[in-house]
Amino acid sequence: MTEEIAALEAGIVALDKSVVEATEDRKAENADYKSLMAADVAAKKLLKFAKNLLNKFYNPSLYVAPPKRELSAGDRIYENMGGEIPTEAPGGIADTGIAVFGQVSDDTQQEREAPPPPPETWDAYSKKSEESSGVIAMIDLLIKDLDKELTEAETDEKNGQADYETMMKESAIKRTEDSKALAGKVETKADVEKSLSEHDKKSKDASSELMATLQYTASLHLECDWLLQYFDMRKTARADEIDSLMKAKAVLSGADYS
Repeated sequence: MTEEIAALEAGIVALDKSVVEATEDRKAENADYKSLMAADVAAKKLLKFAKNLLNKFYNPSLYVAPPKRELSAGDRIYENMGGEIPTEAPGGIADTGIAVFGQVSDDTQQEREAPPPPPETWDAYSKKSEESSGVIAMIDLLIKDLDKELTEAETDEKNGQADYETMMKESAIKRTEDSKALAGKVETKADVEKSLSEHDKKSKDASSELMATLQYTASLHLECDWLLQYFDMRKTARADEIDSLMKAKAVLSGADYS
């Protein structure tokens, strides 16, 4: 019983430890996922911005102008009177309005800060249109790779979260079952110990009673042995005593034994 209780307690401790470790791993995976998503989304926006900027010079029909700035009533009056409203820089990466990259690992950051040199084949382009088409095609390829990476990251995150939630549910059920089993074992052990204590008490009482009975039996045995040992002597003495009493009675009645 004690070994079973110890095994259940050890199992519950191990289960709690695995839950804590799984939770820490899930938090770390989620943090990595958010960092990757932020970095890839920012990179994708920056590539689209660069592509749109290239289209402004090489494919004007594909260029998308930025939305016009909404002016306040006072600014519109000032502008109508010939004033010039200064345009604020959008900020972000290279004043593109795109937020900075999320935190990434040191190796990934170094790779982005120090990209490899362009392939030598780029020098073969001779026309501006061909060069721009190649660059735009490469940007499209990079965007496609980012979309693929984002899709895979989202899938991995959903699967990881689903696996974690399943593990948490199964762990909660297992812990509840083990806790109930442990409580039952502890209660059974308490009942057994109580019964054993009562049995020990009764056993001690019975032992004391038996000892008293044995002592009484021994005393009776000694008394009987003494009676048996001196029975003949006492029988003879009793017979002599009876005879003496009879003679005394006869003398009192007038008998003469002289």
